[in-house]
Amino acid sequence: MTLSTVQFRFALVLTSLSFVLAGCGPKADAKAPAAPPPHVVVTAVAQRDQPVYREWIGTTQGDVNADIRPKVEGYLLRRVYQEGSYVQRGQLLFEIDTRQAQAQLQQAQANLEQARANLEKSQHDVERYEPLAAQKALSQQEVDNARSSRSAARATVGALQAAVAQAQLNVSWTRVTSPINGIAGLASQQVGDLVGPQTVLTTVSTVDPIRVAYQVGEQDYLQFQNDPAMRNAELELVLADGSVFPHKGHIALSGRDVDIKTGTITTIGLFPNPGNVLRPGQYAKVRAVTGIRRAAILVPQRAVNELQGIEQVGVVGSDDVVTVRTVTVGERVGSDWIISEGLQPGDRVIIEGFARVKSGAKVVPQDAATVAVTTAK
Repeated sequence: MTLSTVQFRFALVLTSLSFVLAGCGPKADAKAPAAPPPHVVVTAVAQRDQPVYREWIGTTQGDVNADIRPKVEGYLLRRVYQEGSYVQRGQLLFEIDTRQAQAQLQQAQANLEQARANLEKSQHDVERYEPLAAQKALSQQEVDNARSSRSAARATVGALQAAVAQAQLNVSWTRVTSPINGIAGLASQQVGDLVGPQTVLTTVSTVDPIRVAYQVGEQDYLQFQNDPAMRNAELELVLADGSVFPHKGHIALSGRDVDIKTGTITTIGLFPNPGNVLRPGQYAKVRAVTGIRRAAILVPQRAVNELQGIEQVGVVGSDDVVTVRTVTVGERVGSDWIISEGLQPGDRVIIEGFARVKSGAKVVPQDAATVAVTTAK
């Protein structure tokens, strides 16, 4: 058998095998099954009269904050108050070693006694010299000198009486008391430390009412000034855990100037704080109602999807077909957005699954309330 004959038969086998394999494959005219419509979660658009809030980030402060400093120098002997507790005006907070102040008091009293003795002697000299001068038995110069000595002795007694009073004050100041009613902070000095007038021992703050400092933009500030309703609006306080403080406050004052770096002005709100629940330094959000939007359209925030600065919402029609609409977003209210344009009452918007659909697509909608109940079970 020649080489050409072998090659011919091998080619014939390969051709036959190709036809067989082609016959086993899928038919050209067969179609792949269509993908089922995606499931999405929808909720109905809400419409109601909605109060419009504005919020600002703030920090609580004491209405009055008194730094407690000793008026005399000495070693700290005792801390009397309980840190973080409520203290009364005049309540003892700290005691300082009194020995130095007592020694100064004793020295001042001794000096005063000596001056009084000198004054008494000067008074006797004047009383003795004046009759002798009247009888010409003593010169008038000696009488004048005695009177001058008496006046100087009186002045010395007065000065030393003041020194004794000051020394007595120094002794009393070794007992450091609170000048106001309020919450006493942690002690910054320990027993045994040498303290003086420049030492801050602790701080006492009045917290009922409590102040909340927050930054207001220049435009908001101007609106407050031009609109009495906004200026006199009640303030709400939202705490760090999301709870709303039960007592409402009011705007007390605004700062002197606008910060040129941030364009804001510091504003102070005052809130009743019975029981001293709030303490200085807490994070808080100040909220005020600045208007009411009548028949406002609201949707959950997660229904609004931003694409290159454009807000879009997926709306599911009665035929379960999606229409992607561009909307105009207004104010945020809690977890909702107010929609100014683009939606109508009764529309169903997608809150889960928007990324899986496009305009004109068929979907299987599930109501958000039904999904929530099923999940809870």
